[in-house]
Amino acid sequence: MRSPASSSSARAAGLWLLEALSGLPSAARYLFRCSLSPFTSPVSLFPPDPAALFVNEPALVKRHCLPQEHVPAVEGVVLRCAEGGEHLEPTTWRRAQNVQGECRAAGLLCSAGALRKHCELFLSAESWTADQESDPALPRQIFRRRVGLGLQQNSLCSENKEDNKGLPSVQRCCTMFYQSRAISQNWETASRNQVTTYCRLSIGFEEHKATFQSSLPSQKYKEYEKDVAIEEIDGLQLVKKLAKNMEEMFHKKSEAVRRLVEAAEDAYLKHEFDADLQYEYFNAVLINERDEEGNYLELGKEFILVPNDHFNNLPVNISLSDVQVPTNMYNKDPAIVNGVYWSESLNKVFVDNFDRDPSLIWQYFGSAKGFFRQYPGIKWEPDENGVIAFDCRNRKWYIQAATSPKDVVILVDVSGSMKGLRLTIAKQTVSSILDTLGDDDFFNIIAYNEELHYVEPCLNGTLVQADRANKEHFREHLDKLFAKGIGMLDIALNEAFNMLNEFNHTGQGSICSQAIMLITDGAVDTYDTIFAKYNWPDRKVRIFTYLIGREAAFADNLKWMACANKGFFTQISTLADVQENVMEYLHVLSRPKVIDQEHDVVWTEAYVDSTLADDQGLVLMTTVAMPVFSKQNETRSKGILLGVVGTDVPVKELLKTIPKYKLGIHGYAFAITNNGYILTHPELRPLYEEGKKRRKPNYSSVDLSEVEWEDRDDVLRNAMVNRKTGKFSMEVKKTVDKGKRVLVMTNDYYYTDIKGTPFSLGVALSRGHGKYFFRGNVTVEEGLHDLEHPDVSLADEWSYCNTDLHPEHRQMTQLEAIKRYLTGKEPLLQCDKELIQEVLFDAVVSAPIEAYWTSLALNKSENSDKGVEVAFLGTRTGLSRINLFVGPEQLTNQDFLTAEDKENIFNADHFPLWYRRAAEQIPGSFVYSIPFSTETANKSNVVTASTAIQLLDDRKSPVVAAVGIQMKLEFFQRKFWTASRQCASLDGRCAISCDDESINCYLIDNNGFILVSEDYRQTGNFFGEVEGAVMNKLLTMGSFKRITLYDYQAMCRTNKESSDSAHSLLDPYNAFFAAVKWIMTELVLFLVEFNLCSWWHSDLTAKAQRLKQTLEPCDTEYPAFVSERTIKETTGNIACDDCFKSFVIQQIPSSNLFMVVVDNECFCDSVPPITMAPIEIRYILLFAKL
Repeated sequence: MRSPASSSSARAAGLWLLEALSGLPSAARYLFRCSLSPFTSPVSLFPPDPAALFVNEPALVKRHCLPQEHVPAVEGVVLRCAEGGEHLEPTTWRRAQNVQGECRAAGLLCSAGALRKHCELFLSAESWTADQESDPALPRQIFRRRVGLGLQQNSLCSENKEDNKGLPSVQRCCTMFYQSRAISQNWETASRNQVTTYCRLSIGFEEHKATFQSSLPSQKYKEYEKDVAIEEIDGLQLVKKLAKNMEEMFHKKSEAVRRLVEAAEDAYLKHEFDADLQYEYFNAVLINERDEEGNYLELGKEFILVPNDHFNNLPVNISLSDVQVPTNMYNKDPAIVNGVYWSESLNKVFVDNFDRDPSLIWQYFGSAKGFFRQYPGIKWEPDENGVIAFDCRNRKWYIQAATSPKDVVILVDVSGSMKGLRLTIAKQTVSSILDTLGDDDFFNIIAYNEELHYVEPCLNGTLVQADRANKEHFREHLDKLFAKGIGMLDIALNEAFNMLNEFNHTGQGSICSQAIMLITDGAVDTYDTIFAKYNWPDRKVRIFTYLIGREAAFADNLKWMACANKGFFTQISTLADVQENVMEYLHVLSRPKVIDQEHDVVWTEAYVDSTLADDQGLVLMTTVAMPVFSKQNETRSKGILLGVVGTDVPVKELLKTIPKYKLGIHGYAFAITNNGYILTHPELRPLYEEGKKRRKPNYSSVDLSEVEWEDRDDVLRNAMVNRKTGKFSMEVKKTVDKGKRVLVMTNDYYYTDIKGTPFSLGVALSRGHGKYFFRGNVTVEEGLHDLEHPDVSLADEWSYCNTDLHPEHRQMTQLEAIKRYLTGKEPLLQCDKELIQEVLFDAVVSAPIEAYWTSLALNKSENSDKGVEVAFLGTRTGLSRINLFVGPEQLTNQDFLTAEDKENIFNADHFPLWYRRAAEQIPGSFVYSIPFSTETANKSNVVTASTAIQLLDDRKSPVVAAVGIQMKLEFFQRKFWTASRQCASLDGRCAISCDDESINCYLIDNNGFILVSEDYRQTGNFFGEVEGAVMNKLLTMGSFKRITLYDYQAMCRTNKESSDSAHSLLDPYNAFFAAVKWIMTELVLFLVEFNLCSWWHSDLTAKAQRLKQTLEPCDTEYPAFVSERTIKETTGNIACDDCFKSFVIQQIPSSNLFMVVVDNECFCDSVPPITMAPIEIRYILLFAKL
């Protein structure tokens, strides 16, 4: 077994090399002192010099001194004092051998956690030449006092020699400390020219800051009060104001829909049905289509389409609407032709609405007959099978507007007579019914023969919410149904009535609208005794019966059951009939609303509109819809639903009403529905990438508790669902940088309801600087002058001016709109005056950086090797300044600060990543990081460094800006390695360096990711994956801490059995094509008798099961790691199988970086690596025995 003492080389090397990197942030601190308070005493860039510890001149020690030079101790150390510029010559002391003797006599040995100051003290005493005239007792006293302090307070050294057995001595522990200072100076000198690009970025802010601070205690404060002010944000008033703005915006959309309702009902009232009506309308699929002879197809005449930027440059016709008819419907059916004819009058209202509110996008009328009229007109393209599966009556906005919330129990006959195609049709019928249920509905499914079989056994006796996840779960279980035995419908009906009755008494669900859906091939009785017991005379539960198959022997019983219970009867003979027949029940459930003329406005949860997909992905929408009823006297009593009208509202329109600049760096606004589902939230991730962006299956039903998961008791969620107004606070863990890093902060949440909608609005403000707003004031002339520069840009997604109101403004950038607004050239522009004033202020105070950057670019010696590629500045108003030091084509990271890299630019949801991370560091310190790649292997070739500029040096001051640079990774690493090889010894040779094979050197950030490693392939990796034993020890010692995070929107890979049958069940059009072959089998009688039809169909749809790897929604748990700020350095030993592994870690001053030196000769293979890989959370349902 190798002696652990031999492992001390790693520790010694680490203590020597750790300060090698301090130069970069040290230089930055010199240059960026303008961002610190000018009234704060300068802070030494290095630890107190050893000589100063032994100076017996208290008056001199009290002065503020900064090291001017660092040279070997034998040549002396020169100190320049802050007062008088005095120089102190080095004082010599007794020889080191005497101090060593004192240490040994006391039986003291250096332990693993020895503080650097003890080592410095020992080393300084060892380094100075003895002066026979000095007091020989003084250094011994100081040494004893220092070591004693360490023993009492920190227990870092032990007087028990046995406790220190095998650990390196004080001399070995401290050997290289002194030399590290010279290396640190070399590193500072080498990197200062590059970091100089940071300097002066805050000059403008500093001038106002100094003025503001200095004038506070004086009578001159009032003179500057108008120019600079800090205000605390009133969160409750802010959220109420935002809710009012959203209410007004939503009201405008609702009024547009109401005008469509009135026009549609009036048009139908005047129309008389004509079964022979011939009318050539614009069919959305056939328009502009020609036959082989070049003639337009029937219903496909010329329809002018022009690209329109408001509709993402899609070719549209803003003068006319066109009509889409589902593939399974005849587009010249008299009912459809008549409906298209009378609804043509909506065109005028469509155009008028668009003129009144140019921010409107799609407007439409979904007919109860199945056709869909859309404005502006657009061409629809069928899929590869020539099919358009879209049926407006299946859409949530249609279902919610047409019916009230309902409780539904679906009974499925699985007796022996249902074998074969009948059971397949029954399953498809159930699936279609599920399609018509929305988030406000509740349901359950029971299969019956001589016994009851809940499709989901864990949910027997109750109803569940009809959200997407629950419906898909039940669909998966439908495939497990098989037919056998005798059908006992009476048992099933009793169970269904009891379930609905009990659920009704819980106060959950719809309470007033309940239904039983019966899917069977026949009933031998009318079961009037059961109905008399549970449902008569009030008939609160409607019965809908679906007769499966061609036989009509039992149709009368099923018809009677439906009619006697205010329901509807229909017969489904083929798979192609399923969808149209299922839809009929919606008309029945809508009758109460029609008779009472209840034009309720409904709003849907967020959903993705793939039609308006842009460069950033698919667009999230919400829809406002209203039902359209017949007003004709002869039909009014029957309650005829004509259809539903609606318009879409992009979620980004909501975000435009939110002043992001008032929410602070980490603040955000969010909205939820009355079900707790997210309408908008910066943590909502509706898409995932698998070659291309795809919608997550459950993206529209993400609950607030799944993103604000720290609220374990759902206090915030429940208050907002109940539409209350109030405040809530909690500590949160917000992930950034693709979920790899975490920021821990305390948020204050303010919430209220949005009147006239089912939505509630919330605002989150982070404690500290996030609760304060900085207000400046400059003249318009000054601001306009400094906006006129090519390096100035504004956040594209922020609404400085509303450029959507008038078509002529839509091509303007926000910067152009501001300029034209301020110069009076566009008086019709509506702009945020307060925000624009702050933009002007930021433009003025940041303007001097232009000349500075220009001088750097012209001075080739400043960046001769072009290591620094870009410098950037961002302010709290979304203003950015960017300067390239290389040509655009030479940039290593072409996407940085562009729309392709959304996390590093200002957008509607958040500030740039480099801004957010810098804001959470100590003022004046720098954040270094390597950008994470979206690829599996995280490899990057650049390093980003940034720092925040605060108006005042306390938490009650807003962060007004952040600045930074991006440099080549190779350049950054080369500077480090060069500095690490320069030593302070007289001969310039290094006793130990990172080149030695016995040690490994790493540079890691505060989240444990590697920036520099001797193995370049490890760059960007998590340190725990490379040095698991060391990372585990750091966690144990408290240098780093693990934070557990949860992702309730994750997608996990899973192997599941797949077959073509599942596909055909979920796609009615595939089922339709499969039904053609089944119809052929009906022509041969013996196939029916021997059930060969079943055999053939099974062969078509139930292919051999095979494993298929898919991505499915899941919940995951994963770790993130954060360094402990109070721990600046740590040494440690790890007991491995046959050796001790030593390591040293020390924080680089004024940065988020740590240098780690690890013994490479001791292997700890028994300690597994620590990874950040997520773990899927598996849930187990537990049922208590009653």
